[in-house]
Amino acid sequence: MTSVKLPVDKSLFTTNNLMLTYTSGDQEVTAIHPCSLQIPEGSITVIYGSSGSGKSSLLNILSGLQKPTKGTLNFYGEDVYRQSHNELAYFRAHELGIVYQTNYWVKSLSVIDNISLPLFFQGESKESAHQKTLDALRRVDMEKYAHKYPVLLSGGEQQRVAMARAIVSDPPVIIADEPTGSLDTENGNMIIKLLQKLQKEGNKTIIMVTHNLEYLYIADHLLEIQDGKIEQIEQDKIASTVRSMLSDTRKRITGLMEDGK
Repeated sequence: MTSVKLPVDKSLFTTNNLMLTYTSGDQEVTAIHPCSLQIPEGSITVIYGSSGSGKSSLLNILSGLQKPTKGTLNFYGEDVYRQSHNELAYFRAHELGIVYQTNYWVKSLSVIDNISLPLFFQGESKESAHQKTLDALRRVDMEKYAHKYPVLLSGGEQQRVAMARAIVSDPPVIIADEPTGSLDTENGNMIIKLLQKLQKEGNKTIIMVTHNLEYLYIADHLLEIQDGKIEQIEQDKIASTVRSMLSDTRKRITGLMEDGK
């Protein structure tokens, strides 16, 4: 699976000595070690790591949900966490669209009304919100499901509806948190292709968290995170890095099989 390579010479997000710690009992735990990194505009940036590595902590910081303990997060050169409460809420509502592994719906509402909810809260009329929602559904090939109830759809269909919800406000950034984690291979690949389509046709910056080695190949930019330590891997090094990861995985599996004999 290949991604469309767009010019990525402008940084969308930058961090400067960003660090996150928290207290557990009487101990201080470092969730994110000091890091200075860039996420290029127009890229597909993949954040890869095992469970507990710090992926969620980093994603929460990028999403404006978790202020770092030290350092800064800049969006187009502006310090995200120096904004007022209202400015931060605007940032989350208008600059980011988020797709989660597990989706939550208002069960009594149809697909079109679930997706339109944030637009209603922003003061859009019902007619305007529904038109924007239908446009978003059309982009993910789900327009015919507009008046169905999302809880009655399959997992793959729900995830495509979730992508429509993420793009309905036309944000420049789509953050996808393990978007294929609960899907089978066929539906997972479909979601990945939709993300690539949004990058190409919608001129979106995609930030995707995954633990699936297969999907690292779509990245223009890779952030590998282990025990809170983040390594930036540029595009020309991604293929060799993935091959090395696959080799290490095979060795671990072989070792476990031999130990079990």
